[in-house]
Amino acid sequence: MAVLVIADRDGESVRDTTHKTVTAALKLSGDVDILVIGQGSKAAADAAAKIAGVRKVLLAESAGLGQQLAEAVEATVVGLAGGYDAILSPATTDGKNFMPRIAAKLDVAPISDIVEVVSNDTFVRPIYAGNALETVQSSDGKKIITVRPTSFDAAAEGGSARVETVAGADAGKAAFVSEEMVKSDRPELGAAKIVVSGGRALGSAEEFHAVMDPLADRLGAAVGASRAAVDAGYAPNDYQVGQTGKVVAPALYIAIGISGAIQHLAGMKDSKVIVAINKDADAPIFQVADYGIVGDYKTVVPELMKALG
Repeated sequence: MAVLVIADRDGESVRDTTHKTVTAALKLSGDVDILVIGQGSKAAADAAAKIAGVRKVLLAESAGLGQQLAEAVEATVVGLAGGYDAILSPATTDGKNFMPRIAAKLDVAPISDIVEVVSNDTFVRPIYAGNALETVQSSDGKKIITVRPTSFDAAAEGGSARVETVAGADAGKAAFVSEEMVKSDRPELGAAKIVVSGGRALGSAEEFHAVMDPLADRLGAAVGASRAAVDAGYAPNDYQVGQTGKVVAPALYIAIGISGAIQHLAGMKDSKVIVAINKDADAPIFQVADYGIVGDYKTVVPELMKALG
């Protein structure tokens, strides 16, 4: 059984999500290849080749793949699919965009957001906002799978796979128009070891940033938010943690003024240590918290900042 992992890259490197997807792939087979897509991604391919357990790295570079549009990624992967029994991608925003297209072109049912590999054809995935786990068995000849990276350990470094160049497709009728990049000195939310998140209780965008930013800077943390806070305009969309936002599992997650709606818990309950600060003692967030502080954040957070020095 041969498995192809579509790399999640960041400029000249591959993200930790790729290493974790490789771990899932190795549970399926020892023959695991990585596909690195994008113009000017040779350095990322070389980085992927160092992941332990990888047989080879396929590098697809073309002008049409420069922005990794779903149409171009789909066409490239479908052209390579004949040599693989399973194709895996991290369940990132990009993966959720192009993987269903690949499955449709190959006429198979995609298996999304797996958290466990039971066997070559059986997988476990969360349903009902993470309140239940579903075991799925697929009879399709090819498995198209997105992997929830927070459920797998990262594959180690130390590999020495060869890098091969393959043909890249273009995006057809789709065209890239523009993008706006948000630059920050803080860690990326999905990969941060510490996350501090704020909820609607903070009351305004000004208050949100006045409370969250200094604490995040002190801890070297990423800033997250509940959907209620994002919908209220307190924080941008890319801060959202939850079922319809980003799924995170940092070593430390601090929830401030977040009640703990089921959709939010689905995105952070796998965090190693959860600290909740809320003045409502009955808030659902306390049911998953390792440490809970019942109190007004306006008093608790300054005390925390003082304790942190």
